[in-house]
Parts: sequence; C-alpha cells; structure tokens
Amino acid sequence: MRKKIKSERNKTIDFSLEEGQKYLDMCLRGDASDAPFATGEANDTIILGDCFDVLKRLPKESVDLLIVDPPYNMDKDFSGRKFKKTSPEEYERFTVRWIEAVFPALKAGCSVYVCCDWKTSPLIGTILGRYFNIRNRITWEREKGRGTENNWKNSMEDIWYAVLGDGYKFHADAVKVRRQVLAPYKKDGEPKDWEETSRGNFRNTYASNFWDDISVPYWSMPENTAHPTQKPEKLLAKLILASSDPGDLVLDPFAGSGSTAVAAKKLGRRYIGIEINPQYCAWAEKRLETADTDKTIQGYTDGVFWERHTSDEQKREQKKKKRGMKGKRSDDSGTERQN
Repeated sequence: MRKKIKSERNKTIDFSLEEGQKYLDMCLRGDASDAPFATGEANDTIILGDCFDVLKRLPKESVDLLIVDPPYNMDKDFSGRKFKKTSPEEYERFTVRWIEAVFPALKAGCSVYVCCDWKTSPLIGTILGRYFNIRNRITWEREKGRGTENNWKNSMEDIWYAVLGDGYKFHADAVKVRRQVLAPYKKDGEPKDWEETSRGNFRNTYASNFWDDISVPYWSMPENTAHPTQKPEKLLAKLILASSDPGDLVLDPFAGSGSTAVAAKKLGRRYIGIEINPQYCAWAEKRLETADTDKTIQGYTDGVFWERHTSDEQKREQKKKKRGMKGKRSDDSGTERQN
C-alpha cells in the first residue's frame, strides 16, 4: 500500500520506528540494569522502560516537580499497547502503586500535578490526600470532544495539585493570563490596570483553577504527534512555571510523546521522562532535538499566557508597546501601584 502523503502544512510527528531509529537510540534504556542511577545520570533524558522498574532506580529525594498523566481508566490503544478499563478498585490499586513507586524520589516541598478525567477525579483526589497536602483542583477545557444526543458533551479534564510537606514553590506572577478588557475603567483619563492598543484593550490577570485558554494540539502545530492523548505544551508550561525554578528537576513517569520534557527544556528546567512505548520515546526525542533551537510555546509570548485564538498581530503589538514603555519614567509605575 502506498504511503499517504501529508499536506505541507501538516506538522504532525508520526514517523515509524524504522524511520526514527536514531531518535530511539538517544533514549536511556531503563531495563539495562537494576542498579541505581548515579546522581545526574538520568537527568535530561527520556528513559525507555516500565516506570515501575525505572522509578526504583532514581536517586532518593531528587525531584522538585512531579507531573503525572497516567492512562485514564478507559479502553485506549496506545500504538499497539492497549490499556483496558478496570473496576474502580483495580484502578485505585494501580494509582497507589505508582504513587508509592515514585514517592522516594520526591524532595520535601515537591509539587505534584496529576491529570485525570471527570469519572476518576474524585478517586484520584482521595488517594492523593493520603500522601500529600491537596492544594487545589484545576479544570481545563479541552475544546474538543464527541457530541452526544443523550448527555452533555465531555470537554473537560481535571488536574489535581498537591504538595509534599511545607516549603513548596508557587510563582503566581509567572502564569498570568492576558485577557481582553470589555468594559475598561479609567482613572484621571488613563487606563487603570489595563493597556489600550489599536487591536483591543488587555489586562494581565492571575490564573484561576479553571483554564479556558488551552488549545489541544492539532495537525498544523509543530508540537503535534500521533499520540492519542497528547497534552499541550502550553498546559505543561503553566505547571512548570508556577511550581519550579530554572534548573529544577521535573519528572514525568508516563511521558508519552514527551510534552512535559519538551516544555521543561524550553523553560530551562532539567527533566526525566519515563515511557514504556518505544514509538513515543522516538517522537519525544525528535521534539527535544527541535527544542534545541526553537523555544517557542504556542500561546505563551513575552512572559504571558494569551487567551485562546488570540491573533499573532495582537501579540506583536503588545511586544512593540512593551518595548516602547521601557523608556518611560520609573515613577509612573510606582504611582500606578499606589493608586
């Protein structure tokens, strides 16, 4: 059968293992030994192997941020590796198993984010509460989803946010969202806490626990792969910027096609991704190679997360305006804060 030719605009990464052997060879083999990894040996790598075998080899108390996107409790074919839906009791045992496997590698103060669907969200929250301090539950709009005639369309997913003890990091200013101002307020004839541009009026706002600014990767985005449940780099960037510092170590034990590792690399963090599927490992390494020269994250520009579908023209105008404001007197901003 002749291979289907993709459109030039289709950026989806979906090469075969034969085509991507050089990328698979870049991965660290998690089943090569049972010996613990030396300090730093596994850093900035995608490890090919079963996370339950690999996690016990990681250095103790080395991870600053844990991001987990486990298989959801539903039937799913991950490029030939099938995950079968189980009972709630069996899925609970699976969840407890990976938590206890990863727990020794976490530093005190480590932040933990766990992705899940609405059906298992209550179960995940309850289990996490046994090991960590629950801080919040984020719900994000997937935008996509299958329609149904006898129920509400499912287009939401949850992310549980928890921490291990005290001393955790949270950088609220690093994850502000750029939103359009529909009813602008002025003080003494000047914009109050917002910016006026020819493309509209905008304000940087603190991020809430409901995210409606995330675009699921699609065929014309360079980050897109053929992975069936790929998370957007923009989503991972929010978690990484909020709960880690440059140079911190970010761990993803179910790495998939590498979105967490790629976002971490682009943002100056160290990373470890563990993935059992060699196809996804190869795609992840391809994306990491691209991240050597391309640090852009869709929807994140000039240190601000933009609303979904914001045009590039609006972003460029904001960057131009910011450059022009650099010569403004410093006491202007001080007066603004006092008001």
